[in-house]
Amino acid sequence: MAEGFVQPVQLEDRGIRLVPLGPEHEQGLRAAAADGELWTLRITSVPEPDQTRKYIEDALKMRADGHRFAFAVTDAASGTVLGSTSYHDILPAVKRVEIGYTWYAKRCQRTHVNTTCKLLMMGHAFDALGCHVVGWRTDNFNFASQAAIERLGARKDGVIRGHALRRDGTIRDTVMYSMRSGEWPEAKAQLLYLRDKVRS
Repeated sequence: MAEGFVQPVQLEDRGIRLVPLGPEHEQGLRAAAADGELWTLRITSVPEPDQTRKYIEDALKMRADGHRFAFAVTDAASGTVLGSTSYHDILPAVKRVEIGYTWYAKRCQRTHVNTTCKLLMMGHAFDALGCHVVGWRTDNFNFASQAAIERLGARKDGVIRGHALRRDGTIRDTVMYSMRSGEWPEAKAQLLYLRDKVRS
């Protein structure tokens, strides 16, 4: 179960704090999603304004069922919600998690925020949880996401055709990526280098 394998934790670095997602983040998530009207993008899972509470409730149910552990991405100094990210498809028996359901307010895109979040989550997965594998998945048409995942040092595993529905009802192919624990030290060094080149 996620609640057993992924314990509630706060992760923080470079002014970014990941905290377990809860009902108290509803207004913050709504405001973050409004920055860029991110729910209009057909290849993302960003909630529409009136669906924000359900988005949180669904995440909490998936957490209780052991499948997903969602975080609010916040500014450590002000507490402002910047977006959300999750561990999902949690498989304790083989020590594998995936990182996804990730989105940020438009003003945070192309900053150090995503790299910082990924470093925190990958570090926690490999170093604290002892994961053997961390995975990612994305829409075959989400080329920005694919490039971002590849910059992390993840390897492309393949494409699952006709795998899931997009928010507009069309059927998507899903591109799968993964990183093994033995690949983490080199990837971490490269990510730290890249992160420190990006101004906040």
